[in-house]
Amino acid sequence: MATTSVKEKDFMTVVRERRSVRHYDPAAKISREELSDMLKEAALAPSSSNLQPWRFLVFDDPAVKERLLPIANNQKQVVDAAAVIAVLGDVQGYENAPKVYKAAVEAGYMTKEIAQNMIERTLTGYSQIGREKLEHIALIDGGLVSMQLMLAAKARGYDTVPMGGFHADRLMQEFEIPERYVPVMLIAVGKAASPGHPTTRLPIEDITFWNGFAK
Repeated sequence: MATTSVKEKDFMTVVRERRSVRHYDPAAKISREELSDMLKEAALAPSSSNLQPWRFLVFDDPAVKERLLPIANNQKQVVDAAAVIAVLGDVQGYENAPKVYKAAVEAGYMTKEIAQNMIERTLTGYSQIGREKLEHIALIDGGLVSMQLMLAAKARGYDTVPMGGFHADRLMQEFEIPERYVPVMLIAVGKAASPGHPTTRLPIEDITFWNGFAK
């Protein structure tokens, strides 16, 4: 089946129409080129020290998605959606500081002196804060890129659902994921077979506080 052509929506429409969709049209496909474009848009998300510690493991082969199915508690969207993306956080992502900051120099965004200073500070600082804190950073950054990925998909007319209901240890083992990575979530991407359920939100007055919590 041909890939659906891109027809991007305006931001407010995307935000208001995005739903978590669990029923997908198994005949709908998304090309790797378009998936890559969505990931590029997602990767524009902010990250700690711009280290971009997210990594994407994309499952688009039906046979491989069948292997993923029991790991994801047999959620049918795993096999029906066009692809499932495992968002991973790299706790050793700070080791990419030289590549990140040298690229900034080449782009004219900073001087060599500033980049060298940033590289030294990053490598020294992040290497000393411990695995638990590094995982915390990776999970926050992974959440940011995940939300941006879902919005990028919706802007292109696709549907998504974030999944936390999976066995992280089995995912790591089955797909031989190195220990430097921590699973953040799985995201199914495809075309809805039936629309996601509308949901309500708490009043903004109930969740917003100004300049401190009321006594």
